[in-house]
Amino acid sequence: MLTKRTMLMVGGTVSCALGIGFVMQSTTPVPHAYRDLQNPVVVQQASQQIEIQIDEDGSTVELEALELTSSPKDLDLAELPQDPDALPTPPSEPQIPSLGCTVTAKGTAGQMASVELDVEAPCLVNQALTVHHSGLMFSGTTDHEGRFNVSVPALSDMAVFIVDFPTGDGAVAVVPVPDLEDFDRVAIQWTGENGLELHAREFGASYGEQGHVWSGISGGSPDGGQVVRLGDAGGLLPRVAEVYSFPTSKARTDGTVALSVEAEVTGANCGRDISAQTFELRAGGELRTRDLDMSVPACSAIGDFLVLNNLLEDLKIAAK
Repeated sequence: MLTKRTMLMVGGTVSCALGIGFVMQSTTPVPHAYRDLQNPVVVQQASQQIEIQIDEDGSTVELEALELTSSPKDLDLAELPQDPDALPTPPSEPQIPSLGCTVTAKGTAGQMASVELDVEAPCLVNQALTVHHSGLMFSGTTDHEGRFNVSVPALSDMAVFIVDFPTGDGAVAVVPVPDLEDFDRVAIQWTGENGLELHAREFGASYGEQGHVWSGISGGSPDGGQVVRLGDAGGLLPRVAEVYSFPTSKARTDGTVALSVEAEVTGANCGRDISAQTFELRAGGELRTRDLDMSVPACSAIGDFLVLNNLLEDLKIAAK
């Protein structure tokens, strides 16, 4: 029986032989005496034979007729690098220069106490964004060149606009709006397809008459009132806002502007609870906000309108 030490020595010898790429093929059976050897201590490799020496009596067993099959005979193992650090270093990947990804936002004071906001994000083309201004929020999308332009009715005389992208990029613009005190302004904002609308009926005008101002008409009223709709309603969860402005300092008629928020019952909002927020800014006053929560009737009422007359305070106008 082979001792554990013999088995370890033989196993280690075979592993070394295989590790340097040689395969030994024998055409002569190994003598029985080899299987009974005890305590081998030295294994010597020759070109055509292997000698295994025994400690006890110095006798040897020669294994002949061994054919060595290897890589080319002139291979010199001594020439192989022994230090792993001496191996050639593979070429590194070329560094790709990173493009500039700066987002900028610039604002210019415009007509009707508004701000012309220009956003440039050349690395964020066709990308959704959100504009924040004094609590008002609405969504937008850059064009194929990474630009976004919008006219926003200001809600503060030192208007601050924050442009926010889902990637974490953004920019800030600050614009003085000195003529804001000449206007009364109200707004409503919401998220999703809530079907809300802001309506103003100036000086007793009925629905559909001249002086009925809302986002469904182009331009404004003869007295200068207008509604601006902000936000890209085509997104997954769009933020939308509507802002009504009236040039109080240039009013030519005494009277009242009746304000209401209306909601059409649609397949997107029927049977649901919806939320919104209103903003009111009187000439020279402070901005006031109010939260709105309401339940929309069941889907059997699709096509009907809910009218909230008391949500916003009517404007009292005095001729100048």
